Amino acid sequence: MGAITTTLQKEAESIFTDLGYKVAADDSGLRAERKWRVVDVMPMVEPEELPSSGQFRCFVTWEDAVDTLAHHLADVDPDYEWAIIGVGDEDYEVSHPPTTRLAT
Repeated sequence: MGAITTTLQKEAESIFTDLGYKVAADDSGLRAERKWRVVDVMPMVEPEELPSSGQFRCFVTWEDAVDTLAHHLADVDPDYEWAIIGVGDEDYEVSHPPTTRLAT
């Protein structure tokens, strides 16, 4: 794991810990647990090979890479719920997949 990814991993761990999750490192990134929910957290600098399975996944990247990663996820249309956390200099923002619009 490179220095930037390690920094993103620390940011992700801090964010989820502050949200009340118990966080532990695993083979693909982090595993965040709280109550009944388990979230697989994947820090990534830019879109790369995405996991093909899971239930809840959260991708953590820099704020300027959020749109690119969101488009990549939308194109792949994985079979799990996902969100992206875009980390900025002093804060972060959570993005969710767009909802399907009904034709009018």
